[in-house]
Amino acid sequence: GKTAGTLYIVATPIGNLEDITLRAIRILKEVDFIAAEDTRHTRKLLAHLQISTKLIAYYREQERNRSEKLLDLLKEGKNIALVSDAGTPCISDPGALVVSLAHEEGICVSPIPGPSALTTALSCAGLTGEQPILFCGFPPGKKKARQSAPQEEMDMDSLICWYRDHSTLSLKDCSHKLSQDLGLSRAQVYKRALELWSDDNEKALL
Repeated sequence: GKTAGTLYIVATPIGNLEDITLRAIRILKEVDFIAAEDTRHTRKLLAHLQISTKLIAYYREQERNRSEKLLDLLKEGKNIALVSDAGTPCISDPGALVVSLAHEEGICVSPIPGPSALTTALSCAGLTGEQPILFCGFPPGKKKARQSAPQEEMDMDSLICWYRDHSTLSLKDCSHKLSQDLGLSRAQVYKRALELWSDDNEKALL
């Protein structure tokens, strides 16, 4: 039978276009298709890099259907690069489903490492040291859901990291809500602009 293609998980810049790796550029040029969380956003990156690879929309609302489509293409021998709007795919972004299905089918999944908002923020925060890190993704939108977070995790002596949806909450408001709903007084790490807010002294750290 036909040899299956490879699914590449490609990290893209989180703000500065110069942060994309040489390997990522090569893969984006060489693959048959690029599966993008938002094709409009990714098209701008590709235009900057002078890459004309065909795009396929891959967003959370249609993740199941699009995953099956991508799997069919991979089985036909097509190589596909999966990208999110920024940073590393599958980290609080669409992608985990198609990766899981590819593994089940014995299809090669190859990570192309690069920018990640979480590790970038932590690297310059100066807060972690030997402290364990608990990453919680995006906090639930509703207060009741936030309050139902597992208490065992909240009681851990760890740095709790959240992504913030900058389109719905300001950094200060998000920090205040989490502090109230979860009883947290430790620093929170957010995705947008890699900013940090300290509930203890109520001032921006970065």
